[in-house]
Amino acid sequence: MAARPLLLFETSEAALRRVSEPLADEPDEARRLIADLKDTLLRHPNGIGLAAPQIGVHKRAIVVCFGAGTGAGHGPPIGVINPVILEEGRERLDFDGCLSIPGLYAETVRPHFLRLRGIDERGQAFEWTLDGFDAVVVHHEVDHLNGVLFIDRVSSPDRLHREDDEPEAGERSGP
Repeated sequence: MAARPLLLFETSEAALRRVSEPLADEPDEARRLIADLKDTLLRHPNGIGLAAPQIGVHKRAIVVCFGAGTGAGHGPPIGVINPVILEEGRERLDFDGCLSIPGLYAETVRPHFLRLRGIDERGQAFEWTLDGFDAVVVHHEVDHLNGVLFIDRVSSPDRLHREDDEPEAGERSGP
């Protein structure tokens, strides 16, 4: 599979705001898309999640790295096909950023509890319960599938920060 170019907000806003379609029951297509998403995410060491629209594919598929909020690094990218949020709760302010909007960050209100249903990269249906920053990352990526960007969740433009304004390196990276 292959890493693909990322769509960037300043040149591809309309494409990033397009709602994605479910991925049909075609295991080979799903495997290829998940592999491309993983390869692309791995080329961006500060990224901890990526959605198919960010590589120009408007299908409901994401990859996420769990454990980023623990301070101990994060795990490898895990693919999710046709994710559906069944339940969410415990909303609070947390760090947010996006590979498609490089250098811009903010605190947004997102759920810190999710129940998620989807299909894993082996084609098996699952239901997960996610807590803390893992829930934030998944919520951010599912937003991409719905054409929602993190900047849409910022209460005011003056709450956005450029990379130069952010904490020292080694602190949390954006979804």
